[in-house]
Amino acid sequence: MIDLSSDTQTRPTPAMREFMAAAPVGDEQLREDPSVNRLQEMAAAITGKEAALFLPSGTMCNVIAFSLNANRGETAILDWEAHPNQAERGGPAWIAGVLLRPVAGPRGIFSPEQIRPLISKGGTHAARTAFISVENTTNRGGGAIWPLERLAELRALADEHGLRIHMDGARLMNAAVGSGIPAATFASYADSVWVDLSKGLGAPVGAVLAGTTEFIERARLMKHMLGGAMRQAGIIAAAGIYAFEHHVDRLADDHANARFLAEGLAAIPGVKLAYDTVPTNIVFFDVSGTGKTPQEVEAGINALGVRMGGGYDGASVIRAVTHLDVSRDDCARAVEAVREVCAG
Repeated sequence: MIDLSSDTQTRPTPAMREFMAAAPVGDEQLREDPSVNRLQEMAAAITGKEAALFLPSGTMCNVIAFSLNANRGETAILDWEAHPNQAERGGPAWIAGVLLRPVAGPRGIFSPEQIRPLISKGGTHAARTAFISVENTTNRGGGAIWPLERLAELRALADEHGLRIHMDGARLMNAAVGSGIPAATFASYADSVWVDLSKGLGAPVGAVLAGTTEFIERARLMKHMLGGAMRQAGIIAAAGIYAFEHHVDRLADDHANARFLAEGLAAIPGVKLAYDTVPTNIVFFDVSGTGKTPQEVEAGINALGVRMGGGYDGASVIRAVTHLDVSRDDCARAVEAVREVCAG
């Protein structure tokens, strides 16, 4: 199966598995796991932050960051399509007790003008706005990269109103490779940031949250509270170390394959790309012009050995995501599968 449904479908390479098997381990809860400690030091350096914390998932990174960047009953501003608002099962509300004020930014990138009217100092009847959350790259924005100028504008607005900024950097390394801008430069505009290890970087599990030393110490307590202590976690932390050392630069291949895939899909009669550019590894395309539903297209290409994500936006859009387990030839075969199903 050529699996383009998500870059979470990556599997550890043989070399990564070998590296994991040989990893030195200890009790990470007692800060005695050398592999976990090394991964955290690497993540802090990559993001330009004082400290970092290895966590089981990106969802836990967001839950902890939302909990620490706001008090219960306070508000976070974020894009409508952002993961905490769409795909994390209400974690900010259920666990963090944070209200969400979503805005609709083009490709998930909103402006200071959009959010300025939503900022509240709080009062008897109004919740105080505590922080702004940005997703970089934007998933439902087709892998769009936040421009530094926009991040700088948001930072200035946040400083003006005493707000914090959190960066959901699940695909931050894609943003860095796609733009040629270091991850630490993007992260410099945020108070807290996290990077996913199990998407394009190809590790089997985990994410790393970064921020100030004080922030990460508080995050460590929440990690324990949420059941995130993992004992001899060096075996899986080693996958993150290997990924940072070997799988970052190769993200450029995924981006090139995504553009190749998009060009092929756009040439199919009735298929239209949802966005005019493919900056990283995510392609959205509309099949309404073919007379078929995304579900019909998905079922058809599944039968031909190709998997994508259908039914986005509740209508006619399909998502395809390239990653290290998908080659250029795989992308060509995927295009032909879509062409065959749409023509049939």
